[in-house]
Amino acid sequence: MKYLINNRPFPDVSEASEEGLLAIGGDLSVDRLLEAYRLGIFPWFSENEPILWWSPDPRFVLFPKNLKVSKSMKQILRNTDYEVTVNKDFKAVITACSLMKRASQEGTWITNNMLEAYVQLYNLGYAKSVEVWKKGKLVAGLYGVDLNNGVFCGESMFTKESNASKVGFITFIENSNYKLIDCQVYTQHLESLGAEDIAREEFMKYLKND
Repeated sequence: MKYLINNRPFPDVSEASEEGLLAIGGDLSVDRLLEAYRLGIFPWFSENEPILWWSPDPRFVLFPKNLKVSKSMKQILRNTDYEVTVNKDFKAVITACSLMKRASQEGTWITNNMLEAYVQLYNLGYAKSVEVWKKGKLVAGLYGVDLNNGVFCGESMFTKESNASKVGFITFIENSNYKLIDCQVYTQHLESLGAEDIAREEFMKYLKND
C-alpha cells in the first residue's frame, strides 16, 4: 500500500491488499479521479478518514446482456407511472444518495468533498445520473462515472419507494449501449439483477478496450 504524496502516480493494481485497498491520500481532483477510474481504481472512505483508493479482485460487474428482469418486475415496468430521466438533476441524485441510511453503515462515504468532486466530473461530461420521478417528485436514482469507452462505473443509488431504483436501473441499462457496468463490490441487490464477479485482470481488459 502506498501513500499518494507529491502527485505520485497510482501503484499497479496488482499491489492492492487482499481486501482491495491500493493506496492512501492524494486528492479528489478531476485529473486524479479520471486517472483512477481508467486504471480500475475508485475512492471509498468515510468522513474524517484519509482518501482510500480501492481495486478489488474479483470485481463485481454486470454485462447488460445478462440483465435479469423478473416477471413481477416486467409487469411493474409495463404498468409503471414512474418517469425515468438521465442527467436531469445530478446534484439532487448524489445528495439523496449521501443522505440514504444503509444497514450496517454509520454515516456516509459520500462526503462533501466527494459530492463536490463528482459534480465537477458531471459538469465536464464524465459523470451521469439517472432520476426516477413520480408525480414530479424524485423518488429514486443512481449516478456513476462514464469513461466514454463503453464502461459505466456505478457509484451509488437511492430509493424512497420499493422497486423504484430497479425501475431506474433497468430502464437505464436497456436504453444504453454499454458493454459493461462496473458495480465495484458485491451486493445482493445487484446480484439479483444479474451482476457477477469477474477477475480483475479481465475487468482491466474492458477498460483498455482489449
